[in-house]
Amino acid sequence: MIELISESFPEQTITIIGFIGLLFASFTSLFSVVNPLAAMPLFLSLTDRNTEKERIQVAKKASFYMFGILITFLLVGTYILSFFGISLAGIRIAGGLIIMRAAYSMLNPEKGGRKLTDEDEAAALEKEDISFSPLALPLLSGPGSIAVVIGFATQAEGFDDYMINGISVVLVVLLTYIILRLAPISAKYIGPTGLNVMTRLMGFIALAISVQFILSGISRYFGIVI
Repeated sequence: MIELISESFPEQTITIIGFIGLLFASFTSLFSVVNPLAAMPLFLSLTDRNTEKERIQVAKKASFYMFGILITFLLVGTYILSFFGISLAGIRIAGGLIIMRAAYSMLNPEKGGRKLTDEDEAAALEKEDISFSPLALPLLSGPGSIAVVIGFATQAEGFDDYMINGISVVLVVLLTYIILRLAPISAKYIGPTGLNVMTRLMGFIALAISVQFILSGISRYFGIVI
C-alpha cells in the first residue's frame, strides 16, 4: 500500500504534504497554549486609559517581544537545559506537566484560568509600558508556550524542522497581533460566554498536547516505540 502511494504521488508532493502537516500541527499546538483570545479582556483592561494609537503600539511591541522570547527558546532552549544536565526525555515530561497545568486552568476559566494574579494586575496598571511585562511575559509567552517551543526543538531532526517551527511561531505572533489589534471590536461580538467556550476548546487541545509530550518523554527514556 505504501509503495502504491509512493508511486501515485511524486516525491516532491509527499514532501510538501509533510511540510504542511508539520506546520499545521506545530501552529495549532502553539496557538492553543498561547491562547491570545483569552488575553483579550486583560489587554483591554490594562490599556483602558490608552488612546487607540497607543493601544495598537502596545500590541505591536508585545507581539515583537513575544516573537523574540519564543524564537530564542526554540533555538537555544535545549542547549540551556542540557547545560544543567537535563535529558531531552526529562524536558518533554516537564514541559508536558507545565502545559497540563495551563490546560487545566483553561478548562476551568471561571476558577483558575487567569495567568495573572490580582496583585500582578494591580502592579501592571501602575506601569507606563506593559508590552513586555506582563503582556508578552508571562501572559502571551509564558511557561506553557515556552515549553511547547522547547518541545519542538527536542523533536526537530534538522534545519527543515526548525524552519517549519519558526514559521509557526511567526504565524502565531502575527495572529496574536491581529487579535489584540481588533480586541475592542472582537470583545463586543464574542462576549464573555464565547471567550469561555473558545478557552475551553483551546484547553482541551493543550491537554492532549501535554499528554503527548509526557508519553513522548517516557517512550524516549525507556526506548519504547509508541
